Amino acid sequence: MTQLISLESKPALSNLFRMQWEESQQAWVLLYPEGMVRLNPPAAEILRRCTGTATVAEIIAELQNAFGERDLQSDVLEFLGVADGKGWIK
Repeated sequence: MTQLISLESKPALSNLFRMQWEESQQAWVLLYPEGMVRLNPPAAEILRRCTGTATVAEIIAELQNAFGERDLQSDVLEFLGVADGKGWIK
């Protein structure tokens, strides 16, 4: 399942997971049949943009613009590699 994540990749949330805001947790979570994963704010911001239509480069540019940050590329690529390894994205 694990693939090489590149700037041209167009990641999407796996069909096995559903992402939603969980009021009781005050956080975004990934729901799956066996449980739930509570996401920290940066992880949620990245995964919310993984729609299968935007490239990783576009996601990085959008995050940098939205949060006034520069040079998020290595952090985003590292997180997406972890998310891919866990099967959260395809």
